[in-house]
Amino acid sequence: MSRSAIVSIVFLTVLLIAGALTPPAIAAGGSSEPRSERSESDRVLQFALSGDPDTLDPHATSGTLTFQTIRSVYDTLVEPDADGVLVPALAESWEISDDGLTWTFHLRHGVAFHNGEPFTSRDVRATLERVLEPERASPNAAEFDDMTTVLTPDDYTVVFELSQPSAPLMSALASGWGAILPASLIESGHDFATEPVGTGPFRLVEWVHDNRIVLERNDDYWMPGYPRIAGVAINIIPEGSVMVQGLVTGDLDAVEAINPNQLPLIESNPDITIQTDLSAIVLVLAMNTRRPGLDNVAVRQAIAQAIDKQAVVDIAYGGGETINTFMDYANPYYVEFDYNPHDPAAARQALIDSGVDLSRTLVMKVPEIYEPHVKAAEMYQEMLEAIGLDVELQLVDWSTWIDTVYGGDHDFDLTVIGHTGKLDPSGRLTGYGTGEMYVGWRNQVAADAIARAATVVDMAERRRLYSIALEQMSIEVPFVYTGSFFRYRAARSDVHGIRQDTQLDTFDFRYVEFDD
Repeated sequence: MSRSAIVSIVFLTVLLIAGALTPPAIAAGGSSEPRSERSESDRVLQFALSGDPDTLDPHATSGTLTFQTIRSVYDTLVEPDADGVLVPALAESWEISDDGLTWTFHLRHGVAFHNGEPFTSRDVRATLERVLEPERASPNAAEFDDMTTVLTPDDYTVVFELSQPSAPLMSALASGWGAILPASLIESGHDFATEPVGTGPFRLVEWVHDNRIVLERNDDYWMPGYPRIAGVAINIIPEGSVMVQGLVTGDLDAVEAINPNQLPLIESNPDITIQTDLSAIVLVLAMNTRRPGLDNVAVRQAIAQAIDKQAVVDIAYGGGETINTFMDYANPYYVEFDYNPHDPAAARQALIDSGVDLSRTLVMKVPEIYEPHVKAAEMYQEMLEAIGLDVELQLVDWSTWIDTVYGGDHDFDLTVIGHTGKLDPSGRLTGYGTGEMYVGWRNQVAADAIARAATVVDMAERRRLYSIALEQMSIEVPFVYTGSFFRYRAARSDVHGIRQDTQLDTFDFRYVEFDD
C-alpha cells in the first residue's frame, strides 16, 4: 500500500469524527450486476495457511490466523477497501455529531445471517455488548471502551453514544474484532469458537484442526455478483516446502506466503505468479519487563545493542527494512530514531556496568509454526550469548504461545513475534506503558500520550503525541524493533483477485476468479 493510501485512512477518520463526510451507499468493489447474470465458478480455491487458528470466535483472540480465516465468514459495519480506505459494509452510511459523541449508522436492508435470520440493529447492539462484557475479557475490548450506550431506534438504525471523542473507533469497527454476530445465538450461548455464524461471503462447512478449514459460497450474500467461486479450502500447511510443492503440482491454487529460500524453485515457472511488497508487520524480540534483570532499562538497552537487525531481517526473514520504532514504515505516524545502535562490545560492557546479576538462564519461548521466527530466535540466542547471556530456546505450539506468553501468566523472559499492522495507530499502541500488555512495560509519559492521542481529532497533534510515546518505547526498549520483511505471495497463474488487507494482513476471497 502506498504511503498516500495509508494517510487517506487517517484523514478519512478525522473527517468522520468531525461529521463532515457521507460515505457512498455501495462498498467499493461491489457490483450492480444481477446475481442471475454473473459469471460464477464451481471451483473451490485451494489456499494454504501456515497455521491453525486458536479459535473462530472474533471476540476471543488477537491471533492473526483467526482473523485471516474469519474475514470470509463475518462482516463488519465498515471495512477497508483495496486501498485501505474505510467504506460501507453492513452499514450503508453514517453521521457523526459535531462534538464527536453521537455516531448514527444506517444499516443495509435485506442482509441475512448464515442461519437465515435477518440482520438488524439488534444484532449490532448484542455484538458490541458481548465484546464489552467484563467477564469475557475480549482482547480488543479496550478499543470500544469509549462507547457508553448502543441505541436501536429502529431495525435499521443504530446509535453509539460515546463518553469522549474517539479517533480510532471507526478503525476498530472495521477490524476483525468488530465482526457482527446474530443476537439470538449470542443470547443462547452458541459456541462461536468452533461454529461461526455471520453474514459473510462464505459459511463454514468443516474445520479439521491442524488440517483444513472448508468454506462454501453464501449464495445470499448482500454484495451483488459476489463471491464468484464455489468456496475456499484453507489447508493448514506449516512447512514452506510443502506449500511450494503444492503450487508446482497444482494441488494448491494460492498460498499465504512463500519463504524467500523457496523463491528460486518457482520464479521461472510460467504457471505461478509472485507478488512482492513490504509488510506492515513490525518484527520484534519482546522482553518481559516484569522479570528480574529485564526490569532494568540498561539491560534491555544492552540487549538491543547486541542485535544485528539487518542480519536477522536478511537471513531469518528473507530481506526487508530495519526499523528502530514500534511502527511500520508505511504508517503516517512512523518516526525515525537512532537509539541503541548495534555494538556488541558496548553491549557487553553495559551489562557489566549495570551491576545486575544475569547469571540465570533467560527462557525464549517461540511459536514453532513460524519458521522465520524460529530462525530469528536462533540468531538472537547466538547474539545474546556472545555478550555473556545464557539463553534457552523453547519452541511451543501457537495455542500455548497465546495462552502463556501473550496472555495468562506471561510465563516467558523473551519471545519472537511480529505485530501486524492496524488501521489506526491506537490499535497497535493502546495499553503500552500501563504495564497491562504482555511485555509488562510501565512508562507513564508514554501511557498518557497514547491515551490522549486516541481522543484527539487533529492529525498533527496526534502525530506529536504518538511521537512522544514511540520515543519512550525506543529509549526503554520493551522490544527490540527488528524490522519489517518483504512479503512474497504466490498463486497459480489462472487465479485472480485474491486481496490481502495490507495493514490487517487478512485475506478477502470475495473477488477471486479463475480463468475459463
